[in-house]
Amino acid sequence: MLLVILLAISTLVGVVSPASAASVQTVATVRAEGVAPTQNTEVVPGDDSLSPDAAASAGSGERWIEVDLTQRRLYAHEGNRIVLTSLVSIGKPSTPTVTGTFRIYAKLRSTRMRGPGYNLPNVPHTMYFYRGYAIHGAYWVKTFGTRISHGCVNVNLKDAAWLFNWASVGTRVVIHK
Repeated sequence: MLLVILLAISTLVGVVSPASAASVQTVATVRAEGVAPTQNTEVVPGDDSLSPDAAASAGSGERWIEVDLTQRRLYAHEGNRIVLTSLVSIGKPSTPTVTGTFRIYAKLRSTRMRGPGYNLPNVPHTMYFYRGYAIHGAYWVKTFGTRISHGCVNVNLKDAAWLFNWASVGTRVVIHK
């Protein structure tokens, strides 16, 4: 049964590696959250040992992303060195951005995002890190540093493209107040 599910999901998504129950769960989550898989999608298995409250620790030279919700800033780190900072827009009080420590599990160069009250085509440089939450470019945002999203971290187009090329599936994302 698991093999049939894996084959069905790998057909829908493209590449599933490694073929494990964790991969199936992660891919199923991607599908359930409305992520439109493309040939640019990368999927990694879920990590049950990584909780949203896991402590953040920067390894020597590790690339990781920090989002400070109070400052409404995103920082790209290489170890303890900041290599990019960007003003971002975050979730509204009614649809807040989650806090915790996560890993990027899927990257899409462009995708459609839909939900109650919005239907956005061609959302660029999308990196999913928890369920339907993502860091992505936001061509519709006129002023960054605001609380206007449905929970995602909205980044200006230039910085979103840079982050997309810099980060990889598995990159740690730490979001805090």
